[in-house]
Amino acid sequence: MNRRNFLKTAASASAAFTIIPRHVLGGIGYIAPSDELTRAVIGVGGMGRWHARLQTTRLLAICDVDKNHLNRTLEMVGSDVQTYHDFREVLQRKDIDIIHIATPPHWHGLMSAMAAEAGKDIWCEKPMTRTIGEGRKVVEAVQRNGAIFRINTWFRFQNNFYRFGIPIADVKKAVANGLLGWPLKVTVGKHQGFEWKFYWSGKTSYEPQWIPEELDYDLWLGPAPYKPYNAHRVHETFRGYWDYDGGGLGDMAQHYLDPVQYILNKDDTSPVEINVDAPLAHPDAVGTWRRIQLKYADGCEIILDGANKEENAPFIEGPEGKIFPYLRSDIPDLKQKLAELPDPEPQVTDFIDAVKKRQKFALNEANGHRSATLVNLSKIAIRLGRTLQFDPVEQKFINDEAANRLIDQPMRAPWTMP
Repeated sequence: MNRRNFLKTAASASAAFTIIPRHVLGGIGYIAPSDELTRAVIGVGGMGRWHARLQTTRLLAICDVDKNHLNRTLEMVGSDVQTYHDFREVLQRKDIDIIHIATPPHWHGLMSAMAAEAGKDIWCEKPMTRTIGEGRKVVEAVQRNGAIFRINTWFRFQNNFYRFGIPIADVKKAVANGLLGWPLKVTVGKHQGFEWKFYWSGKTSYEPQWIPEELDYDLWLGPAPYKPYNAHRVHETFRGYWDYDGGGLGDMAQHYLDPVQYILNKDDTSPVEINVDAPLAHPDAVGTWRRIQLKYADGCEIILDGANKEENAPFIEGPEGKIFPYLRSDIPDLKQKLAELPDPEPQVTDFIDAVKKRQKFALNEANGHRSATLVNLSKIAIRLGRTLQFDPVEQKFINDEAANRLIDQPMRAPWTMP
């Protein structure tokens, strides 16, 4: 039994119970708060090696379907770390507290939900999930099992916001105190400091190739549809295919849009209308797009500028003022005014401390799902090439069967979400 299932069994069937992990329990399996937490990293081909190098907790295991990835990472972290081919074996280990998920995004939702069901806490790469439906199920699994979850993007609470030049907290203060008025318009593009990485595009034609001996291609695909192997579909260039990600939009948009969601105070909702200007999308290979508009019910909107046309647009503007990168603004004495205003509410930004104290992390399964939904709404609009109406409560498109089919895309057998 895992530690959370033990607690469920021990609790009275009619009584509410609190799920507590082994590191805060007394008795069997107890680990004192001063003791070191343990972790495993699943997917060590790219960002996974960054996760493996972290010194926050003790690394016990790494897992990858490519033997070369495992061997290179093992040389880096030391031979005392156990290697695995199948992530399900990692989830069965009772001595691992935290699972780091750094696989391609078509695995994020399934692995996160399975890790939560196995009694693990989760540190997941962005985008949180490849589809809206997977995101909803991750939220349910994490909350049902009392797991602590974080997405690996941090600009809502830490560091300067890409080439914007300042922490996002300053803009949050301006918005929260009404300095810009309401509603607000946010523009995200090259001239505001954000590069969409359109080089993550797929090939519309390619020849099938022999699968390399070191790669388990069937397990790499997992829940994704079967397609003949070609090197461009996997590893460094997988982002160019809808089956696994969404190009530069999938790669970068949660980094860019999660802070915007936080600024606009939209952590518990989603846009109601999505407009797109893009070339006809290929059914398999991700291409480019020119403009995406995400509109909320209260009139706020987010403009994603893929064509680099918004040269003079501020990052954020309202009826009372504008803010550009590096806090340039048409509001007199903005920096002085911000210095006199209260800071935003404090957030839980230490993931390891959140795990020990069982506190929700600043960017967790709930608000992370909503910012990933911004990404997935945009992807669906590009793929269908038309305006979409969305119900943010039901999280379904209105009178659009084709769009709703892209919310819960089927998984290849035998894979299913818990």
